[in-house]
Amino acid sequence: MGILIDRFDTFASGFWVTLQICFLAGVGALIIGTVVAVMRISPLPPLRAVGTAYVTLFRNVPLTVVSFFAAFGLPQLGSSANFLKVPVLDAIFSRLAIDLPYFRFFIIALGFYTGAFVCEALRSGVNAVSPGQAEAARSLGLTFTQNVRYVVLPQAWKFAIVPLGSVIIAMIKNSALSGFFGVSGSLSDAMNTLTSQEGLPLIPVFIGISIGYLIMTVPLGILLDQVEKRRAGAAR
Repeated sequence: MGILIDRFDTFASGFWVTLQICFLAGVGALIIGTVVAVMRISPLPPLRAVGTAYVTLFRNVPLTVVSFFAAFGLPQLGSSANFLKVPVLDAIFSRLAIDLPYFRFFIIALGFYTGAFVCEALRSGVNAVSPGQAEAARSLGLTFTQNVRYVVLPQAWKFAIVPLGSVIIAMIKNSALSGFFGVSGSLSDAMNTLTSQEGLPLIPVFIGISIGYLIMTVPLGILLDQVEKRRAGAAR
């Protein structure tokens, strides 16, 4: 326990960087997943095909491979993900503005990878919406876009909140790969620094890293349990 106290600043710094990764990648995944879910239920076959191809690709390729492509493939394509240097956003998340782009690369990899699972979770929510709702909206003259925006998606989010929470929890755990792809200062990078470079005992360091992830995942899991219990109670 002495290591946890003595190196608390290292663990706290790693926790903060990892939390930033999870927040930014999570927001990106929710946006991407929503767009792809709409594509998958679109009446246009080309859009459905693109959405299906995206989900099939990212659900069946390991995150490690996606991260390798982002970290080493994007620079070869001439991209340093500077589009993530949004003026207001990079003031809040200062890592976005740093010249070392691996923080941005990993956010892209994790966001696109998780977006496929968000899409399927949201699509399950769409399938739970009564078909009569969409039919009634069409009978009132609503276009497909209006139908999805005002009728289907608002109800689908309610049905999908629990599976979406599980996807976000999995994403938080997957963020442990960040330190192995050049993201300095994250929890996984702190583990490598403390054990490999400084030679500190493995077990106390692993305990400290685990506590950091538990702080992020356990409250979310408790919240999801409460949501599920309330929903089950309302259904009775």
